[in-house]
Amino acid sequence: MAEFTPRFPPQLSFHTENPCLGLKGDTMTRYFSRLALLFLLTMLTGANPVWAHHLMGGTTPATFLEGLLSGLGHPIIGLDHFVFLIALGVAVGIGGLNLLMPALFVGMSAIGVALHLNGITVPAAEFLVASSLFVVGVMIAREARQTLSVWAGLFALAGLLHGYTYGESIFGAESSPLWAYLIGLAVIQTFLAIAIAVVVRTRTAFAASLTPRLAGATIAGIGLAVMTGQLLSA
Repeated sequence: MAEFTPRFPPQLSFHTENPCLGLKGDTMTRYFSRLALLFLLTMLTGANPVWAHHLMGGTTPATFLEGLLSGLGHPIIGLDHFVFLIALGVAVGIGGLNLLMPALFVGMSAIGVALHLNGITVPAAEFLVASSLFVVGVMIAREARQTLSVWAGLFALAGLLHGYTYGESIFGAESSPLWAYLIGLAVIQTFLAIAIAVVVRTRTAFAASLTPRLAGATIAGIGLAVMTGQLLSA
């Protein structure tokens, strides 16, 4: 007589490798980065480029307080500037870079403002700012192990470009609002970049997971979206 072997219904598996329940590795990174890029392209379609660079509604700050508020607000309301500060913090955090890197970026941005105020022209500055965002995002996504000098050079050049575009909203201002604007820029940029770097550095699970690659892909996607928008509006 043949031996009877009972058959039980297959057990459901909730392991993370189950293709029906989740994505993993490069597939997950590509999936979410495409979603992020689609969302950002949609958001940027309705973005107002004037508002993104003028906290005072397009007018030049006339008082110390207006200059300070404009300096504090410009890097936040400008999407490309704000995301670059996030990228700077993430790069410093996961790469174990010196926390003086944000200070280098901020110092060079002040020089960039001075270049603009002195009438020096940097062609396609806005496009170059978006390009810097794209480059840093790609480097983070690929987990590039660059030397300190490479990162320093990149952040110095990016700071110069970002600062040059910052100068547009303070061009023609008097001395008092100008200095207040520079103070506001220095404070907000330094605070955001260092705060993000510290948070990333203390989150060991962040550095050990796919999160840095996803963050880099999203940052690069934003840079690409801004570059595309500028080319289409040119």
